[in-house]
Amino acid sequence: MNYPAELKYSKSHEWVKMEGDVAVIGITDFAQDALGDVVFVNLPSVGDSVTAGAAFGDVESVKAVSDLVSPVSGEIVEVNEALADAPEVFNSDPYGSWIIKVSGITDTEELLDAAAYEAFCAEEA
Repeated sequence: MNYPAELKYSKSHEWVKMEGDVAVIGITDFAQDALGDVVFVNLPSVGDSVTAGAAFGDVESVKAVSDLVSPVSGEIVEVNEALADAPEVFNSDPYGSWIIKVSGITDTEELLDAAAYEAFCAEEA
């Protein structure tokens, strides 16, 4: 598994990369590995509000449908529409395949650093 040190992580297996005051959010290597082959992503819309710990969409794989859970609260300012046509990129490049970008960030207290997330995943496996 890959746990890039520059990212923050949620216990629901999303990653967060801060670009200035905007949070870029995607799913982790652990999540895509657990899901298997991703075949569909239900994306939110620009302007939607997200709340830390609440679902903002879902991802469907050959195994199951899983909620995408926001690791922060704020407003969606950009959505990666390319995922609608190519959801399988999650499997080949989970850290290069962002889902949403969020501004007005709050509720970051629960985010884990790479070492803490790696330890959390070891307990889950």
